[in-house]
Amino acid sequence: MKTKSVEPNIADLANSWLKSYGLDYKLEQETLNSEIDKALNDYFSKSGGKGGNRPDAKLLLQDKELNYWPILIEYKGYKNKLEKLDAAGNVDNTKGNGEPNYQNIKSFAVNGAVHYANALLHHTSYTNVIAIGMTGFRDELGQLQHQISVYYVSKKNLGVGQKVGEYTDLSFLPPPGSFNKFIEKVRDLSLSPEQIEHLREQKEREIQASLTKLNNDIYQNEKGLTEDDRVYLVASSIIATLGVPGKVKPLKKEDLKSSHERGDTDGDIVLRKIQSFLSEKSLPESKKELIIRTLQNTLTSDNLNKITAGETQLKRVFSKIVDDLGLYYKIGLTTDFTGKLFNEMYSWLGFSQDKLNDVVLTPSYVAKLLAKLARVDRNSYVWDFATGSAGLLVAAMNEMLIDAKNNIKSPKELAIKEVQIKAEQLLGLEVLPSIYMLAILNMILMGDGSSNIINKDSLTDFDGKYGFGKTQEIFPATAFILNPPYSAAGNGMIFVEKALGMMKKGYAAVIIQGSSGGGKAKDFNLRILKKHTLLASIKMPIDLFIGKSSVQTYVYVFRVNEPHQADDTVKFIDFSNDGYTRTNRKKASNNLRDTDHAKERYEEVVQLVRFGKSKLNYLTEKDYFEGTIDPNDGADWNQTAPVDTKPTLEDLKKTVADYLAWEVSTLLKQQAKTDNSLGK
Repeated sequence: MKTKSVEPNIADLANSWLKSYGLDYKLEQETLNSEIDKALNDYFSKSGGKGGNRPDAKLLLQDKELNYWPILIEYKGYKNKLEKLDAAGNVDNTKGNGEPNYQNIKSFAVNGAVHYANALLHHTSYTNVIAIGMTGFRDELGQLQHQISVYYVSKKNLGVGQKVGEYTDLSFLPPPGSFNKFIEKVRDLSLSPEQIEHLREQKEREIQASLTKLNNDIYQNEKGLTEDDRVYLVASSIIATLGVPGKVKPLKKEDLKSSHERGDTDGDIVLRKIQSFLSEKSLPESKKELIIRTLQNTLTSDNLNKITAGETQLKRVFSKIVDDLGLYYKIGLTTDFTGKLFNEMYSWLGFSQDKLNDVVLTPSYVAKLLAKLARVDRNSYVWDFATGSAGLLVAAMNEMLIDAKNNIKSPKELAIKEVQIKAEQLLGLEVLPSIYMLAILNMILMGDGSSNIINKDSLTDFDGKYGFGKTQEIFPATAFILNPPYSAAGNGMIFVEKALGMMKKGYAAVIIQGSSGGGKAKDFNLRILKKHTLLASIKMPIDLFIGKSSVQTYVYVFRVNEPHQADDTVKFIDFSNDGYTRTNRKKASNNLRDTDHAKERYEEVVQLVRFGKSKLNYLTEKDYFEGTIDPNDGADWNQTAPVDTKPTLEDLKKTVADYLAWEVSTLLKQQAKTDNSLGK
């Protein structure tokens, strides 16, 4: 006999508490406020359909600092239906492939409440939400038993949630005293760096699933859009929905009226919102005008603003972008968000295969490696001559901000330094307009570090000066990072020669096709060595860019403005085993897995290049050796550790032992044959 749900009894019990506390709570069908109700309606439902999210109870409480906290409560009526957690102890609302786990969301009280909380993070201005799950059952004596679990869901924990605790009733809710004490407990919650990294990795899988869904939807259902239109529409939609707290209200789907009125079309509305957003940012006026000019033709085109069945194509595409991606860029991920967008858009941009290989995204962990190898810190001035979606500059910016935070103890000085890093200490050049717009978007999302992302050919049009702001001053570069287009001269070494030649001091780290160090770029290499020192040559895994490119890559590290001497030590590292296992299966839940201390191995490479052999740990002496190159050769950069062929005493002992074992085995076999013959 199937156990009967006691959900009505649980709901009655909990609601009676809320009533006794004098709280203004709202039940399933009641309105709390229009913003929250609309968010719940717009978000995908617990079953995966469109809208219709209805928490069993909801209320809005104010803490002592006058901040409003939405409280969302979900009831269930079975034992063991309180919460479903994953192996890491987080609310398990996402499958391994990044798609929502509707079964868990629908079946467990906490999982449903956290799902509702994410609707608010996605579609409202609230950034902190309390999710409460409550379930119960009747024991052997028929008595009603209940369980309550409370979670804090916010931008800080990337919408995954943190457990506040388990309670026997809801008496922590009545303001002011009880609720303020509860909020103090919530604010004391903290995540370790390892937990944050785990949550980011989980969110990245979700982002990939959402991007794939969006890509397929627009590709299949939105006709008449050029490749660049698609990129510009995504960039426009994201910028228009970011908003500036207290100054620029984020654009919502309902703000687009699909009107014929001149100056008030959907495109006009989006464009005005972008202008308002950019005006509140510390971007140079010429940069703002360039962004507006680039996006304007797409946004105001007749076809996009044509009204069909009461709706424009622009509004339809805008709605899809907000629905599929809104949560991820609004919760403040520091991951290379548009880098993933960039990869997904390959199928939109229609590059030929050769061009495709020229714009392959550098994985974020490799970008971080390059930034560390180039010794980036809070005082660095970093540039990239083929910036793509700005993933390398994002990695450098993060390293600079971390170093600043670790070393500057004055909050005022730290705030000034952070602004300086973003506005003055980063410079990137990208010649392709559509990719350039993604770089701009990426740096805006990462904190407005887009001031000196420049739409120029770094080889022919760049004079070394700031592109915006201090336009008459030379950018004082001290760190160069690069993943160049390999079809350029010298497999891309032409970029290295140009950039290093414009630097007075510092370091450089470039990831490039291995053949460039083996002879294909000999002329460039010889000229580089006359002015700069090769410090390290690192052989990267052959499958590093699996699914995008299959070339063997190396990372070369240089010290700037010191000619390479014949006796200079070069550190050669075979990093073919970097600890990651990669696959290229479209339906795989995770195509990159840390199977052998990958994070530690990447840090070890940085330490080896900086300090030498004493830092060997996960890598072995077979993977690392220190040697020299001929400054007059230019084709001997890809050396491997020499194999010692001289036999040792141990080798002799092993050989003798192997021989004696073979002799004994042979004698025994002969003896066995003799015995068998005699026995016949």
